Amino acid sequence: MKLVPDRFDAFFTSPWILAAVVFFAFFWQLGALPLYDLDEGAFTEATREMIVSGNYITPHKDGEPRYDKPILIYWAQAASAQVLGFNEFALRLPSALAAALWVWALWRFVRERLDAPTAVVAGMALALSLQVSLVAKAAVADALLNLFIALTFFEIYRFYTRPEAGSRSGPVVRAWLWMGLGFLTKGPVAIFFPALVSLLFFWSEGALPQWRRALFSPVGWLVFLLAAGPWYLAIYLDDGAGFFKSFFLHHNADRFGATIHGHSGFFGYYAVMLPLILLPFTGWFLRLLLPWRTAWRHAWADPLERFLWIWFTVVFCFFSFSGTQLPHYLLYGCTPLFILMARHRELLTGRWLAFTPPLALFALLLALPWVLGIIASGDHKAHEAAMISDGRALLDWSYVAGVAVGGAALVGLLLWSRPTLWQRLMLAGVIQGLVIFGVLAPRVFDVLQAPVKEAAELARRLDLPTVAFRTSMPSFSVYRDAITPNRIPRTGELAFLRVDKLDALARELPDLRLDLLYRRGPVALVWVREHLRPTGDWQPQERDGG
Repeated sequence: MKLVPDRFDAFFTSPWILAAVVFFAFFWQLGALPLYDLDEGAFTEATREMIVSGNYITPHKDGEPRYDKPILIYWAQAASAQVLGFNEFALRLPSALAAALWVWALWRFVRERLDAPTAVVAGMALALSLQVSLVAKAAVADALLNLFIALTFFEIYRFYTRPEAGSRSGPVVRAWLWMGLGFLTKGPVAIFFPALVSLLFFWSEGALPQWRRALFSPVGWLVFLLAAGPWYLAIYLDDGAGFFKSFFLHHNADRFGATIHGHSGFFGYYAVMLPLILLPFTGWFLRLLLPWRTAWRHAWADPLERFLWIWFTVVFCFFSFSGTQLPHYLLYGCTPLFILMARHRELLTGRWLAFTPPLALFALLLALPWVLGIIASGDHKAHEAAMISDGRALLDWSYVAGVAVGGAALVGLLLWSRPTLWQRLMLAGVIQGLVIFGVLAPRVFDVLQAPVKEAAELARRLDLPTVAFRTSMPSFSVYRDAITPNRIPRTGELAFLRVDKLDALARELPDLRLDLLYRRGPVALVWVREHLRPTGDWQPQERDGG
């Protein structure tokens, strides 16, 4: 009677299936979509300028120093682009590889501490979760940072299990190495959370002397300084104190105390975002908390589970009080959740608890054309109205059919009784990935970013001096293959701008002719000419953008 379930177990706990899931989740469609703004555009433009200028110390974006992040992700993207060519696939490949190594590190740790099947399950859940798959396909620093954070925490627990180990032991040295590389990727966050979580955990175990031994390890600090120190010294010598003032004070300290770039939230922001981040495994996670008193007592009695819960809780609470809040910040603390879900996968027995979250996501996706129709009736800026109109056109019958097929497949999994629920959720994760990255994302990027790419390619062909006017979309510079200053254009120059800025440009240049060379969706490309325009309201001179 157990023959079929055993076959399912063997299939869903096979390392080969894990490898296939990683390839699908991180590498499928990796180079198919344009770069998105602001983040991917900013990172990749800094990488492009690094390659062109030969300055591998101080990143620049559109000719100005970019102090947002340290150097390691730019080096990785530059190396990939110089081998594979400067394209979307090459620029995103470092993130996909880092995410794959993140899964490998998780699999190896869980196999050591628990067992091989649980390791495979944890790895698949990590790879198929919504937010992880998003950062793995993005040319930003987050996948690389999460790899180093996870590696650091795994070494911390390995050190805990060896109380006789000294300050020169392998786990200590490797933890300091990963923190050094994380510090070279995104700064203090790579040290702060490992230090605070390990302090609380070792204190709970009555093992503070062991913790101090690792904290004050001379060899560990030497490894850390050798990993991160040379570049920090080099950028100081190359650029003075500007990076340190901007990065450490503004982009780190100010992010906690204030809202940066409009990324505000509220105290319960991450309680709302966590269910979305974990999709389609939200119900699986919620099952860990029920009943919460019993779950908490069990977790506190087991050192590994206590370590994992402290890791998640510290990250969750810290960012809940932060002035700047973004969904991917919580990923720093989500790795332990996938281990806990995999370890207690047999607790998940309620099919509606398991499948309600992914079904709700698909219901929302199915309702998007109707939602956009309601939104379109309101008052919007010109670029917003253009995007809504284009979005409604692209969310056509083929979109509805694709989402409906995916939703029907989820219903089929809900009703299918032979595999266990966690196994069916793995299949739901594959369906989610197919719909998000195969149906939804191409349409979203066609509305938001394809016009930016097309405008940039036209500007490159025209080979005229080009500026951006009150518009920050750095992927334009990436695709134009040139720096684009942000200022008022002069006679003979092209101006790239959001369509809601067209009237402002006309007011800034009342005596010049403005030829509209390209307009699609939220952006436009204008050629500033010497000839006087007729008086009265501006009607741009339409020209063939081809």
